[in-house]
Amino acid sequence: MTATYNFTDKQALPKSWHRLSPIWEGDENTIQPGLPHTRLAPAWQLLLLGDGSPTRHLQLLTGEPTEVDVIDMSVVGIDLDDAPSVIEAVPGPRLRRQVWLRKQSGQRLAYAASWWEASHVDEYLQNRSLPIWASLARLRTELYRDVQGVYYGHSEALEAGFQHQGPFWGRHYLFWHHGKPLTLIYEVFSPYLTKYLGLTQVD
Repeated sequence: MTATYNFTDKQALPKSWHRLSPIWEGDENTIQPGLPHTRLAPAWQLLLLGDGSPTRHLQLLTGEPTEVDVIDMSVVGIDLDDAPSVIEAVPGPRLRRQVWLRKQSGQRLAYAASWWEASHVDEYLQNRSLPIWASLARLRTELYRDVQGVYYGHSEALEAGFQHQGPFWGRHYLFWHHGKPLTLIYEVFSPYLTKYLGLTQVD
C-alpha cells in the first residue's frame, strides 16, 4: 500500500533534526583511501567508513539485538531540510525519519536521520519499528551503501540523548538500489562504543 501525505499542510513541516557542528569533516575523496590512525582508529574506521550494516555491526559488538526508537516521521516535501547536499539525489516529495538505535537493554548506541521518497517509504519500511537493515533484509533488497562524508563535532541534543559528552563521530551516505538513490542517511555514534571498539584515536 502506498502512503499518501498532504504536502500543502503547513502543520506537517518538520521539527529540527540533530546535525553535528563539525570540528573536522572529510568528503568522499578524503575518506576513500581511509584516514590516518592518529585521526580515527582502525576499529572505528571499519564502523564509519565500511559499507556494511551499522545495525548489524552494533548487534555483533554488543551481543544484543539492535532495536529502534522512532522519534520523528516528518513530511519535508521538496525542502532541503538542512541535510547534506546529496539530498537532491533523492526524489521528492520526501519524508524524514529520525531514530535512536539502542541495545535491547536500553543503552543508546547511535542516532540516525534518513530521507526517503515519500511515495515509496511504506514499500521499504513496512515495519517502521525495525532497523532499516532488518526491513530491507526481509525484502531481500540489494543495496549499495555509498559513504559520502564523515564528521567529528558537537551537538547539545545528542549529548543529552546519549548521556555522553561530545564531540561525536558521524557520517552520511546514500543507499543505491537498482542504480538509483533510495535514501540518504545521516548517522552519529555514541562514545559509549569505545567500550567495544577502543578509543577513537591512536596516539
